[in-house]
Amino acid sequence: MAARTPGEQAEWRGRTAEEALDPDLPIVDPHHHLWTHVDPPYLLDELLADTGSGHRVTDTVFIECGWAWDRDAADPVMIPVPETARVAELAAESDRRAAATSTTTSARIAAIVGHADLRHGAAAGRALDALAEAGAGRFVGIRHATAWDADPGIENHRTHPDAGLMGDPTWRAGFAELARRGLTYDAWLYHPQIPELTALARSFPDVRIICDHLGGPLGVKSYAGRSDEVLDATRAALAELATCPNVALKLGGIGMPIMGGGWHRREAPPSSAELADAWGPFVRWCIETFGADRCMFESNFPVDGASCSYAVLWNAFKRMVADASPPEKADLFAGTARRVYGLPVPEGSA
Repeated sequence: MAARTPGEQAEWRGRTAEEALDPDLPIVDPHHHLWTHVDPPYLLDELLADTGSGHRVTDTVFIECGWAWDRDAADPVMIPVPETARVAELAAESDRRAAATSTTTSARIAAIVGHADLRHGAAAGRALDALAEAGAGRFVGIRHATAWDADPGIENHRTHPDAGLMGDPTWRAGFAELARRGLTYDAWLYHPQIPELTALARSFPDVRIICDHLGGPLGVKSYAGRSDEVLDATRAALAELATCPNVALKLGGIGMPIMGGGWHRREAPPSSAELADAWGPFVRWCIETFGADRCMFESNFPVDGASCSYAVLWNAFKRMVADASPPEKADLFAGTARRVYGLPVPEGSA
């Protein structure tokens, strides 16, 4: 199947349109990207169009994506810093737009998760301090993805991690700099690596760690057609990770082709009911295992836009937990993200 052009992809997503369910439920979207180095660009206008497509998204958290890095920086430690500076500018603009309308109709970028290469060891602390300055009060932590798999057909992360990176002494010396500064760590890995994250969390119990995208259950290449086996292995690993009280789990990433759903190859995108049927049982197990107070739904947009629209994705999440109590929904859709990333509760928010 030939790749769709940006216009064709937008038209394709529009083939499955839905009105927002429970449109007054406050949402903090704790995982999205902004970029110009990927086609099509996804910047503030695109983000606000998605967050304003029917659901009540009041705040968001930007997660690093390799945008605007200065790869020619004289000091290699500082390569990722410009990304945070650029996002801080867009975040200030999101504040201005929200003030001109309403926080219930225009989301603001409330926090920034940047990148620091922890392979620099303790020297990564210089990047963390520079990121804090560049973030203009919104920088809360980093993501240094370690996604790697022994299957050569699986695409490893763009930062070229080695096997076992989270156990490397130099990398851990860089991780210790997060602990010294009270910063968060977002972990993007594949499901066979979850035990490495558990060991890291136990070694650094004071660092708030967020496991992205349901722990990265793989569904392509050598993992294709093995969904039950993969999810069983992921459950076993996540159950052990859940014993670490400093770890929270992001519930999302279900639109990524690497998860194996194959939604992006269909004539029309899935409905929210189809997504909820496919992923609801696993997501509900995750919530039961970690607790709603340590789980948060995430859009992972525009990446998950490969499989559905923003509005449909959040409808799917709402369907998955339709029977949850109001306090549980408050945590899953906003409260957990606010606590983990230290975000204020907006005035007048439910």
